Amino acid sequence: MSWHPQYRSSKFRHVYGKAASKEKCYDCVPITRNVHDNHFCAVNPHFIAVVTECAGGGAFLVIPIHQTGKLDPHYPKICGHKGSVLDIKWNPFDDFVIASCSEDATVKIWDIPNHLLTKNITSPKKELLGHIRRVGLIEWHPTANNILFSSGYDYKIMIWNLDTKDDVVSNPVKTLDVHKDVVLSMSFNTDGSLLATACRDRKIRLIDPRAGRVLQVASYKSHRVNKVLFLGNVKKLFSTGTSRWNNRQIALWDQNDLSVPLLEEDLDGSSGLLFPFYDSDTRMLYVVGKGDGNIRYYEISPEKPYLNYLMEYRSHLPQKGIGMMPKRGLEVSACEIFRFYKLIPTKSLIEPVSMIVPRRSESYQEDIYPLTTAAQPALTAQEWLNGVNKGPLLVSLRPGSGAVNSLPQFLEPEPPMKTNDLSQHQDPAGRMPLEDMQKPSEIKDSRKQLKVEEKLPKNEQMCLSNGFDIFECPPPRTENELLQMFYRQQEEIRRLRDLVSQRDVQIKQLELKLRNLCMDTGGY
Repeated sequence: MSWHPQYRSSKFRHVYGKAASKEKCYDCVPITRNVHDNHFCAVNPHFIAVVTECAGGGAFLVIPIHQTGKLDPHYPKICGHKGSVLDIKWNPFDDFVIASCSEDATVKIWDIPNHLLTKNITSPKKELLGHIRRVGLIEWHPTANNILFSSGYDYKIMIWNLDTKDDVVSNPVKTLDVHKDVVLSMSFNTDGSLLATACRDRKIRLIDPRAGRVLQVASYKSHRVNKVLFLGNVKKLFSTGTSRWNNRQIALWDQNDLSVPLLEEDLDGSSGLLFPFYDSDTRMLYVVGKGDGNIRYYEISPEKPYLNYLMEYRSHLPQKGIGMMPKRGLEVSACEIFRFYKLIPTKSLIEPVSMIVPRRSESYQEDIYPLTTAAQPALTAQEWLNGVNKGPLLVSLRPGSGAVNSLPQFLEPEPPMKTNDLSQHQDPAGRMPLEDMQKPSEIKDSRKQLKVEEKLPKNEQMCLSNGFDIFECPPPRTENELLQMFYRQQEEIRRLRDLVSQRDVQIKQLELKLRNLCMDTGGY
């Protein structure tokens, strides 16, 4: 009889939520009272944007991320819409461009200045006119530059190419007219070749956006869907909604078969909407309740039981909307793997909540920070429209690292550098180890390599500092890292001293043998 352990091994089992202190919150923010089911908040490493109350139209605020504390009641707004703003989204490849949609049936693109706002911004960079009723959702394409999707109450999804010089764009490059009711949610897969939608007719649709063709439809009657989310790297879909008995419910679907969910689970009897968020780097899924203060989080696995409950962050302050910081804006020195921004209209407060992996070490944790999506597009708009698919560019979150890499399937092995062998034969001071001094052939090879290294351009030569590649291992940033490097150097010095003492003993033994040999020959 086999024994199955009760607890599953996971490095994220003890992740906990930590609310920011009062000084690091955003106070006196007039958060919108609109009842539309959206996030009302968008965040990037430079700014936090939040939909606000405004007389005679629609507006939103753009606050610098470090400008915490009380907000000036006369703080400038972005207020070019004639109706209430329903959704805002930052451009994933430009932290100073934001899109907004409104009840006035328009979508507008805004340029945000680098300096602090001194007056209201009323003129957009571009205006997109195509919907005949209010526009409730917008989404940027995850890998192609300047491709924007918008969904309106005319039941249509429009695809816009912003690579035009026109200030007013009236013709979308594609219109998806495949829904019979209002689209409640849109989500892309990893490379943006597929679009999943949740509709008010309670169906999930999997769409090829360039062909305008519906590939699959899920019409499971016991799950009334509100929000859908692509779990791209595990090829699954996650949805939130309600059951037949009006309980809040979550469901997981196989991307290739939407006939029956892989699992469905009732959470509670509350009436608020559930917003799902997925972190593909850690395979963690967060479910945020609207109207309550709770954040449930799970770990996704490709095999059964698929959804592994971890814990729940609880708060007595209910959130109306929620924003999410991209991974490149997190504080890696504190082992922060996710950060939410809760909109709390009852207190006019925006409260950051950090999800933290408890670790004792203050050094960079490679295992919880794999390569993540970079702020650079993998494709141009025209390339994507022509049918090219490519995954997102990836970047390391290690402090001081700025190199961008493609996804593994696009990587090609680089030829090894000619100076690598030389670096392996050098000690930290740049000298040849003592055991290699008695090998003339290796000395000749190393001299040749030295000449090759001198001929190489400076950017191709290896930069060694105390035996470490400074590009692979940046200078220590914390006292802990400094101590670790010091102990490593001490260990290397001790090893070299032992080696020198061994050579001294061997030299003395050879001198003694030579002396004995001379005495023996002299005796004869």
